Amino acid sequence: MFFEDLEYKGKVIPQTILGYGPFMAELYYGHRSRLYLDDLYNNPQNIAEVIEESYNQGVRAINLVNDSNLLEAYDIAVSQGCEMKVIATIGKSDVDYLNPNYEVAKEVDWDDDIELFSSYDCPLMLIDEFITDGYDWGLTSRILNRINDAGSLSGLVTAFPSRTSDLLPDNLDMDLFDFYMIPYNSLSYMMDISAFNASQRQEFIDKIKKLDKKIIATRILAAGVLKPNEAFTFFKNVDFVDAVCMGVAKVEEAIEDFELLKKY
Repeated sequence: MFFEDLEYKGKVIPQTILGYGPFMAELYYGHRSRLYLDDLYNNPQNIAEVIEESYNQGVRAINLVNDSNLLEAYDIAVSQGCEMKVIATIGKSDVDYLNPNYEVAKEVDWDDDIELFSSYDCPLMLIDEFITDGYDWGLTSRILNRINDAGSLSGLVTAFPSRTSDLLPDNLDMDLFDFYMIPYNSLSYMMDISAFNASQRQEFIDKIKKLDKKIIATRILAAGVLKPNEAFTFFKNVDFVDAVCMGVAKVEEAIEDFELLKKY
């Protein structure tokens, strides 16, 4: 499951994407964020080793942002022969995930990000969730147009897949982008849905399908709340997701998680 390539509009997108969450010590990992800060973010060599093992397990894409430590780690992995497609997130800022300031997020130098990642093997660039969910549609449109002009496919990331999906058709030219990255897991963890029974889940799925975009599911392990076996079993019956983006924090996790994913 998810170990083939998606070919779309002349671009190749591997269906399993290595996420950057643990590498960037994102705060939504709770107490583990401090551990990830010391073990990973402040030690690019350690990140590189996780990237290399993920590559050894068949992962051929990585989600990157414009951060010097993360890019250093990726460069180390590339020097060791890891030839990955880069799925870039454009416009990531230092906004606090737990208490976001969307106005600050709008001030990031997203044009510099696009220029940077245009020099990589980067078939797809996605607008960061804090820009998408700030609902400045003019700004979002400008960034999407700039990505398209740069020759990459474009897409959006959202942390609010229910609310944002409701707003998109009436506020944005839907022809501007092709991909949509959303949090999706069996617990509705880190999703803007209070419960996730069968009827609510189907309502959500119908809403996402109606957008007619290529869907990348992220936080499929619910930031570590779910065991990989639970998460992957859930996705066996998911038919609207085209790719998954998941983070691993250790070499051992890369081996265990990606070997298990191949069995589904």
